Amino acid sequence: MLRFALLSTTLILASASLLWSAPPAPTLTPLLRTVDLGLGESTQVELSGGTKVQVKLLDLKETRDSIRNAVRVARVEVEIDGQKVWLTSGNYNLPVTCGKAQIDCPITKGPTTNSDGDHWGLEKDARLRLWPAGSPLFLGKFVYPVKQRWFASATQMANEPVFNNAEETKKVRNIYYHYGLDFGGAEILTEVVAATDGLVVSAGTTALPGYKDTPVAIRYDVIYVLDSQGWYYRYSHLHSFADSVKAGVKVKAGQKLGMLGKEGASGGWSHLHLDIFCRQPSGKWGCQEAYAFVWEAYRKQYDPKLVAVARPHHFLAAGESAVLDAGKSWSAEGKIVRYQWTFTDGTTAEGPRVERKYVQPGYYSEILKVTDAAGRSDYDFVVAVVADRDHPQWVAPALHVAYYPSLAVHPGDTVTFKARMFAATQGEETWDFGDGTPKAVTQSSRSAEPHAKDGYAVITHRYERPGDYLVRVERNSDHGWPAIGRVHVPVKADAR
Repeated sequence: MLRFALLSTTLILASASLLWSAPPAPTLTPLLRTVDLGLGESTQVELSGGTKVQVKLLDLKETRDSIRNAVRVARVEVEIDGQKVWLTSGNYNLPVTCGKAQIDCPITKGPTTNSDGDHWGLEKDARLRLWPAGSPLFLGKFVYPVKQRWFASATQMANEPVFNNAEETKKVRNIYYHYGLDFGGAEILTEVVAATDGLVVSAGTTALPGYKDTPVAIRYDVIYVLDSQGWYYRYSHLHSFADSVKAGVKVKAGQKLGMLGKEGASGGWSHLHLDIFCRQPSGKWGCQEAYAFVWEAYRKQYDPKLVAVARPHHFLAAGESAVLDAGKSWSAEGKIVRYQWTFTDGTTAEGPRVERKYVQPGYYSEILKVTDAAGRSDYDFVVAVVADRDHPQWVAPALHVAYYPSLAVHPGDTVTFKARMFAATQGEETWDFGDGTPKAVTQSSRSAEPHAKDGYAVITHRYERPGDYLVRVERNSDHGWPAIGRVHVPVKADAR
């Protein structure tokens, strides 16, 4: 029986090899149109549906930090049919409507000058993507790729320079500007699903033949899926794969791919890295920035009424100030009436943009609360990583916090929390669950091994009443610098 089973498996794999000996040709044309422009350059773009617009790149402004010279903010001024608009590149920004088009700017030239690699295939000053005004952003079905709340944990998006596990303060390498999307979550507990329909090209170390001139690069923790537009989706750092997911099978949007983990080149924090690669105007393979797609998908699936957005993170030296910006927050009713900030030292401020000075190095997580005209509120957190300019060899700490479940927590439910401290070999995490119960103590692994099985400290908690609970976790680094991590746990009235 064993020999027969092995022979059957071999025949199936051989059949799959013959069937998928080359990538299938795309059968759908994306809704977006992509152009790369140099400063002062203009071009005509035919949008999906046939409408034509004239697009010109007028200006480009990039702001870099004072320590690593990394681009933190990039803005472009664009003209569409004579109408001008400023766009902020990537970093949690959505397309804006200008005349007959929706437009965004996923990447500019600056990050390509000191990046650790060419992830975008950009050869000019800026990349612009255009859709017809009022059009959906993605053709076909697209779903949120993790089964959890929006911003349930830490994230890194678009062209955001990475900050976890000491990357910010490394001097020996170029900067890793993030590409694709990172969704932090609870290791082994959070389910990863296919974002859209497609063909599994590789799963772990098994891959279909014929994909040499493609973005596919097999790794034990990675799944590649090819969609009908010719886009390659990479799902990385998975702890395990679903039994049904193998090279050569087709998956549907929302189908389970596996469980979120911290495998591969994860830096030791548990998250899904999802990126999409396709041919760019330069002819090279490059990242297709997906933040707008996952945001559109999340809205369709979960119908949020209000979303606070305080991200991306900030990186600065002790004594410098950061401008915390809540302007990317969103209301279904179109109006946010109040922005409230609460800082780690207990002080507060109001307004969509506030300036905050940081004196001591550390890892700070500041609270944003937004309120709409109907009285609804939502929360988000912005991280400020503060380094010591006098001791650049001392790594700023980082603290990752996640919990499960996050989509529907009711009074009395058991919530599992996980936390991992980086750049610390001493001390313990102190937990404040935000409900007045006594504080708790854990100790995540002291090991610097990214894949340490006991990397995360695990603790459970139950909330007795509905409400919004802001969980605070704190631990000091070996240099005495504070690291504060937070998550927001909304507990719904029990209507089950």
